[in-house]
Parts: sequence; C-alpha cells; structure tokens
Amino acid sequence: MSSLNLGPERKVKCYKWYFVNGYVFYTEEYGHERKTYNNSVYVKGWTSSELEGDSFGRLEKVVKLQHYSEQNKVFLFKCYSYDTTDRGIRVDPHYGLVEINSKARLRNINNVFVFVKQCQQVYYIYTPSFRKDRSRVDWLSILKTKPKGRVEVVQDENEDTSVWNEVFQVSELVEPY
Repeated sequence: MSSLNLGPERKVKCYKWYFVNGYVFYTEEYGHERKTYNNSVYVKGWTSSELEGDSFGRLEKVVKLQHYSEQNKVFLFKCYSYDTTDRGIRVDPHYGLVEINSKARLRNINNVFVFVKQCQQVYYIYTPSFRKDRSRVDWLSILKTKPKGRVEVVQDENEDTSVWNEVFQVSELVEPY
C-alpha cells in the first residue's frame, strides 16, 4: 500500500496494440497499413438514454501507467474523440444507423484517456447513399462488433435454470474397454 502513496512512476510504457474484453485494438499508426483496421473505440455512457454520454473515437496510444510495485499498474487508451452532441451525431431515419460526423472532433483535453476495461470496438464506414448527397460526405456509420471468443446465450423464458446451480457428481467410475 505504501507504493501507492508514492504516486506513479515518472515513466510510462506505450504499446502498439492491446487485447482486452475480447477485442484486439491497434493504434492508428500501427494499424494503418494492416488488413484489419482495429483502432475504433466505443465507451458506453453512464446515462440511461440510448446514446447520451456515449463516446466514439480512434486509438492513438496504449499507455501503461505503473506505480512503484509491479502489481499496481493501469492500462489506458489515449484517444481522440468525436463530438457526440447534436452537431456531431445523428440516427439515420431510414436505416436506423447511428452516424458520426468525422469532421466534428472534441478538443477537450480532459477527455483524452479512458480505461481499457471500459472500451468496446466499433467500425466506421462511410454512410451508404444511392446518390451523391453532399450533406452525407463527412458522416460515418457506426457498426458495433462482438468480441472474439465469447458466445451470446439466448435464454428461453420458460426454461428451468435451477439445475444449472447443482453440482454434477459421477456416482460410479466406469473404466474404458
């Protein structure tokens, strides 16, 4: 506990990529020439509203902040965020896609770092349009992804889950032939 009182070390270590929550994140510089461009970050907001407080951005650096003992370390993502106010985010009425204005970035210096455990991965694609619509040029559609190695289980409402908590015990040993 005394190492926490000393504060963090003066040096930080930076990484080019990081695996967390089932996602592989690359920094923008590292992932620029790769086939998969995994630098898009999404942080769920703290409000009950669907999009209010949500944050979308791109990963610049992965930073390990460490105190003087090896056990006390924190990983942070340094991101630049898109503006999620009314001028920077909208929901397409026809497709229901959440769109973000790629030209509207937050300039707030206080919202640069996020804890890696808070982050999910999204992909940004140019908004689909059947004609050349100048009002949609700077807008990107947001596609949320599912983490790798995790399976979503859909539970039936009528299914009895009480047996899930019972311990399975083999009553007799069966030897192979």
